Amino acid sequence: MSRAFVFPGQGAQTIGMGKALAEAYPAAKAVFDEVDEALGESLSQLIWEGEQDALTLTQNAQPALMATSLAAMRALEAEGVKITDAAFVAGHSLGEYSALAAAGALSVADAARLLRTRGRAMQEAVPVGVGAMAALLGLDFDTARAVAEEAAQGDVCQAANDNDPAQVVVSGHKAAVERAVEIAKEKGAKRAVLLPVSAPFHCALMEPAAQVMAEALARAELNAPAVPLVANVRAEAVSDAATIRSLLVEQVTGSVRWRESVAYMAGEGVTEIWEIGAGKALSGMVRRIDKSISCTAVGSPEDVAAAAESLKG
Repeated sequence: MSRAFVFPGQGAQTIGMGKALAEAYPAAKAVFDEVDEALGESLSQLIWEGEQDALTLTQNAQPALMATSLAAMRALEAEGVKITDAAFVAGHSLGEYSALAAAGALSVADAARLLRTRGRAMQEAVPVGVGAMAALLGLDFDTARAVAEEAAQGDVCQAANDNDPAQVVVSGHKAAVERAVEIAKEKGAKRAVLLPVSAPFHCALMEPAAQVMAEALARAELNAPAVPLVANVRAEAVSDAATIRSLLVEQVTGSVRWRESVAYMAGEGVTEIWEIGAGKALSGMVRRIDKSISCTAVGSPEDVAAAAESLKG
């Protein structure tokens, strides 16, 4: 049986995430300590006892979700699960950094600093209120992309996240995204709703953030991962560190090709996916993409114990 470890993106954050892991596993606690030290502040206190609004700020949510994913990974390792028990790692947007840290390509401290930089840069790339994102439900990717093109009318409007066969997120200028919502409904979308996000991610408006990340990634130490990464913008496996570095820059403005990434892994023989960290959003997407893949969410000490036991079985 071939498995992949996948790591969630923004939207999965909740107050209290990872706390039980840190209390149950010293190795998990050490991840949060390392992130706090790297950022020079107690992000863990915000994650466990803070306000949801503050945690949801992009510059906080991104390193926080990575820390929680890595805490779960360290807990799994304490129970005898190795990263090489997976054939592939993958992550949704910021989750790609979690995947790389889990696979030893980035240190936890560097991943935290890069995600803090990425979060700030993405937030600052576009003034608040200028951009927007919307989820189009019930349209396939090609239709959603055509909707975005029709809605652009000289503005930016792009298909940003190809999440699963019935959910595509579009991103761009607010007026264009609002037009896309109306056009999508005319084209038969089951629902089309604006998302409560602070910036239009994964579209051309993020170009200033891509430039910031190009500089930050150039300075970071990035090694080949212990297992191949299925990259968001390519939807195929990559292991070369220099290639991964350039794809992380491309990812800021490029589409998250999650549906194709899961299909790629299935085509390579993956029958089991573990979602490591907060929430179960990716598991839901995976089930809608390929019902034959079994999904396991690993976010609590109980989940860790059950997942580790399943490997021994």
